[in-house]
Amino acid sequence: MSHWSDTLPVPSGQRRDQVPRGHSIYPQLLEITLHLRQAMREHFVQLTSRQGLSLEERRHTQAIREKEALLSCLICRMINLLQSEATSDLELQVPLPSEDSRGDVRYGQRAQLSGQPDPVPQLSDCEAAFVSRDLSNRGIDISVFYQSSFQDYNAYQKDKYHKDKNTLGFINLGTSENKLCMDLMTERLQERDMNCIEDALLQYPDWRGQPFLREEVARFLTYYCRASTQLDPENVVVLNGCCSVFSALAMVLCDPGEAFLVPAPFYGGFAFSSRLYAKVELIPVYLESEVTVTNTQPFQLTVDKLEEALLEARFEGKKVRGLVLINPQNPVGDIYSPDSLMKYLEFAKRYNLHVIIDEIYMLSVFDESVTFHSVLSMKSLPDRNRTHVIWGTSKDFGISGFRFGALYTHNKEVVSAVSAFGYLHSISGIAQHKLCQLLQNTEWIDKVYLPTNCYRLQEAHKYITAKLKALEIPFHNSSSGLYVWINLKKYLDPCTFEEERLLYCRFLDNKLLLSRGKAYMCKEPGWFCLIFADELPRLKLAMRRFCDVLQEQKEALIVKQLEDAMRE
Repeated sequence: MSHWSDTLPVPSGQRRDQVPRGHSIYPQLLEITLHLRQAMREHFVQLTSRQGLSLEERRHTQAIREKEALLSCLICRMINLLQSEATSDLELQVPLPSEDSRGDVRYGQRAQLSGQPDPVPQLSDCEAAFVSRDLSNRGIDISVFYQSSFQDYNAYQKDKYHKDKNTLGFINLGTSENKLCMDLMTERLQERDMNCIEDALLQYPDWRGQPFLREEVARFLTYYCRASTQLDPENVVVLNGCCSVFSALAMVLCDPGEAFLVPAPFYGGFAFSSRLYAKVELIPVYLESEVTVTNTQPFQLTVDKLEEALLEARFEGKKVRGLVLINPQNPVGDIYSPDSLMKYLEFAKRYNLHVIIDEIYMLSVFDESVTFHSVLSMKSLPDRNRTHVIWGTSKDFGISGFRFGALYTHNKEVVSAVSAFGYLHSISGIAQHKLCQLLQNTEWIDKVYLPTNCYRLQEAHKYITAKLKALEIPFHNSSSGLYVWINLKKYLDPCTFEEERLLYCRFLDNKLLLSRGKAYMCKEPGWFCLIFADELPRLKLAMRRFCDVLQEQKEALIVKQLEDAMRE
């Protein structure tokens, strides 16, 4: 039997070890690489095409598919590089599968989320882009990053649960959205003062945000952050979402390859935002769940941990330009005390670091015994010029679709630089008018919206934590946010990130989208983020699916343990 490479085509009259003078080697290398990819694909198909696999075999198959996706990505990069060098000596046509053969399946993703064996892997949109010669290397990286980050979210978008139209669709308890007060918000946004069409709203805006909105944001933050003095509208920049603000800050505060420190676990969207444009690294400051002599609370951030992470990064030759804090914290839900916050700010000043503080959950504190303290309420800041605050309406008001985020900073240079991003990331004039009207009606916010939102968050949190207690699932008890940070380590054997991923896939198979700890850069495998800010009927159905998955996982672990015992 001949080796597969013996069957590769060779130009007529040419030996395999020869390349004619005057001809580029790149077309031939490219053709060989394409055949290599095809042979690799056929090999993996043979490995993974068996039906009726046991649990252990399914895990092994999934691991094979992961390696296949990695190898495919690497080979596609090589193809792209070779194509960029190849001349027109050899015209190559890369066959793409027909639309019928692909359907909605994407190679390298979980092709089916129903527990059935995956179909034969096909060429993905991402891989097709690699061989189309249309993307730069940077474009390839962005495409791969997007596909890997949002493939399951995109599957949810195509197959959302609906109580009447799609009862078997996905329920999303992994994306942090507040769906508890949609009735109040819908009613408010339909009132007469919201409807305004003026010439100025239909034209290009001030890239920093319309003056009337920046004035209202400054007044709103002065009031709700309990600022000691009136905040200045000239220090406000408005963009289409807090991630856009964060991405802009990363661009103007760092050069490519530089870094921010971020206590981990942390909101994974920041990793995507910082990498998409700025190529800025986020260095995790790992927090532990276990309580010890030095770690007096679970997931406790201390100055010692910050200094250790900073010095280690510097030892590795990395230039750290800032510290990112989320307060209230996401996904843990803790609120920093004024004393702790001051210590972190003093640490940053000592090492000449900028501090970016995301306070997007500041009005989502549902425990009335707990008080949130904004950094804007501090009478004096250790480094006023390097402290930058982000806030938006996506979480507190449940209107993430408005795409509104605001920056407040005393640093005029930062204001000027970030304002430039309004050219690409501004909000429509109509939306800015509605936001202004929404924020200025503090009577409705204080007497109607916030009390109702707080009560509904309390009730949803009470329901979900009672369920978790009944299931004997540990969780990090918090008083703010839209989520519960839960510990599913007992359902992993062994307790590894690979087993965490497999459990995550089991949830997907049952049309339930959660967020796993790895996505938050958590140091310990087994943690998941569960969003509870949803209406009760959908939340109850989601928890039934959740319980079904855990029961299946428990039974599978028992079988595995018995099999292991028999082998011993």
